[in-house]
Amino acid sequence: MARKFFGTDGIRGRTNAGVMTAATAMKVGQAAGTYFLRGNHRHRVVIGKDTRLSGYMMESAMVAGFTSVGMDVVLLGPMPTPAVAMLTRSMRADLGVMISASHNPFEDNGIKLFGPDGYKLSDKDELAIEALLGEELDLVDASEIGRARRIDDARGRYIHAVKASLPDDIRLDGLRLVVDCANGAAYHVTPSALWELGAEVITLGVEPNGKNINLNVGSTHLNAIKAKVLETRADIGIALDGDADRLIVVDEKGQTVDGDQIMALIGSQLAARGELRGGGVVATVMSNLGLERFLNGQGLDLVRSAVGDRYVLEKMRSGGYNVGGEQSGHMILTDHATTGDGTIAALQVLAALVTAKKPASELLHLFDAVPQLLKNVRFSGGKPLEADSVKKVIADAEGALAGRGRLVIRPSGTEPVIRVMAEGDDAAEVQQVVDTICDAVRKAA
Repeated sequence: MARKFFGTDGIRGRTNAGVMTAATAMKVGQAAGTYFLRGNHRHRVVIGKDTRLSGYMMESAMVAGFTSVGMDVVLLGPMPTPAVAMLTRSMRADLGVMISASHNPFEDNGIKLFGPDGYKLSDKDELAIEALLGEELDLVDASEIGRARRIDDARGRYIHAVKASLPDDIRLDGLRLVVDCANGAAYHVTPSALWELGAEVITLGVEPNGKNINLNVGSTHLNAIKAKVLETRADIGIALDGDADRLIVVDEKGQTVDGDQIMALIGSQLAARGELRGGGVVATVMSNLGLERFLNGQGLDLVRSAVGDRYVLEKMRSGGYNVGGEQSGHMILTDHATTGDGTIAALQVLAALVTAKKPASELLHLFDAVPQLLKNVRFSGGKPLEADSVKKVIADAEGALAGRGRLVIRPSGTEPVIRVMAEGDDAAEVQQVVDTICDAVRKAA
């Protein structure tokens, strides 16, 4: 069936418009609650959110939906997405909900769902819930309506779990860190965890007001943290996104360290200790060819998935890998978490920094990225990628890049856009290839 609500990472959109309304949120609560009413125990759902103004509205609507079908609700308040996943499993809940639009501006919001195992729902589960959204669902008798309560120790539970991801003999004493929490869900927990481990913590993006989440701060807006790292002469900068499942690092020179470099570091360090499972790392088709060459040089594989952290995780689980992620900063370390966790990934980077006793600029730039260019072509209708003229141009480009680069062309799953990405050793050739294909797509459209 065609999806109306769920995309590649739950449901997301502009609040009070389209699918992202309080009415939809209540209906999702009823549908997801109904779907997970399995067995005769008292059913429970945990709900977390980021710091968006609309979080209160969406949270209340979802509480109404879940309790109306007989589920008890445990409210966590503002918490990172990976904290919701962790607490869903540790509290033996039937379902977990994160209300967040991740790195999007405050006007947007979203709903991410986790199963009782702490993993994001499968396509099969999402489709089943989507089908229920179109039905008139049974509500429980008044005596069976669920209860809702807030818990006060959610922060402490998550901080303890994060700190436990490090060996007992690793401390961060002497490290000066800039931590940018994007005015988002991790504004209280991540600085606390890092300080408790001994670091000197300088904070950015820890004063949420409902409207400033991801506003000129966080992993998608790095100018502020780069300036602060240089100003304070920090050893390293840690930038999270609005729901803290994404990490980008800034070294002591103010240079960006993206997800590919972070995966190279964590993967190679685990391999050296004999702790890397699967014989390699899982990344998406967008990860740089430089990462693949680096890993191959270490005797490791790079397994590629479709774009989206859920598809990375699917390949990790099916192939037995414990390190995966995206160039954009989603880091999935299944030894410690069931979904991307920017704070846990940051701790692995900081542990390597402490152990190696090298500056971040030396430790975190393990390969030279090859020139990579991505352009989007918007079209008004039809299927331009099926045109013979476009197919020919693509085939010619693949032949030109064979052995020296890669070509990735894919339609967007959310808008009428064709994404054209090429990479290779020759920047001019990459530019020419991308421009030629984009022109062909425009003409065909």
